[in-house]
Amino acid sequence: MEWRDEGVVIGCKRLGEGSAVLEAMTRGHGRHLGLVRGARSARLAAALQAGNSLGLVWRARLDEHLGAFAIEPLELRAGRFLPSAVALAGLAIIGALLRLLPERDPHESLFEALLTVIETLDDEVRAPAALARFEARMLEECGFALDLSQCAATGARENLVYVSPKSGRAVSAEAGAPYAERLLALPGFLREPEGAPPSGADIAAAFRLTGHFLERELFAPRGLKLPDARGAIVSAARRR
Repeated sequence: MEWRDEGVVIGCKRLGEGSAVLEAMTRGHGRHLGLVRGARSARLAAALQAGNSLGLVWRARLDEHLGAFAIEPLELRAGRFLPSAVALAGLAIIGALLRLLPERDPHESLFEALLTVIETLDDEVRAPAALARFEARMLEECGFALDLSQCAATGARENLVYVSPKSGRAVSAEAGAPYAERLLALPGFLREPEGAPPSGADIAAAFRLTGHFLERELFAPRGLKLPDARGAIVSAARRR
C-alpha cells in the first residue's frame, strides 16, 4: 500500500530510541498517523513540529497497518509560531478539534480551511477571528452547522444578532428581544468575514457561541472538555 499527499503536522510522539509517530491532517486522506524513522535527527526533528506543512509518502503492507511516512518539508512555520503565545494556543485548539475526526476519514474542504487559519496564527490581530471561524467550520464539517442565513422566527435576513442555543439558528434583534437573556450573541464577523478586525467583546461572543455547540455536540459525548487554550485566545483579543 502506498500513497502521496500533502499534510500539516498536528503532533508527534516519540517511539523507541530514534523513531516517532507522526500525526498529520492530510488533504486527501484525513487525519493520518504513521511511523517516522530517524525522527530525532536534526533535519527531521525540525520538520516534525506542529504547524509545518510536509510532503508525505505513506507505505504499509496492509491498509489497516500503522505504516511509515517518508517526509519532505514544504513549509516550516514552527519557527514563526514559537515566540507567539497566541500561535501556540491556536495550535493546541486546532489539534484538539482535528482529533475529533475519525482517523483516515477525508475532509478536503476542512484541510483548505486549516491552511487558511494556520497562516494567521502568528498575527495576533487576525488569529482570534480566524480560529473562531475555523471552529464554526468544524461544526459544519461534523454535521452540526450553524444556520446564520436568516431569522428562525421571521425569515428576515437583516439585523441578525442572536443564535438559538437549542437549534443553532440565527434570530433577529426584534424577534429575540423578549428572550435575549436565553439566546447567544451573534457577532457580525461570523456572517460577514470581510472587514475590520472584530473587537475583543466580539471574539469572546464568538468563542462562547461556537464553544456551546462544540461542547454539546462533539466534546461532551466523548467525555472530553473544551481546550483550555481557547481562554488564552479570548484574553489576548480583549487585551488588544
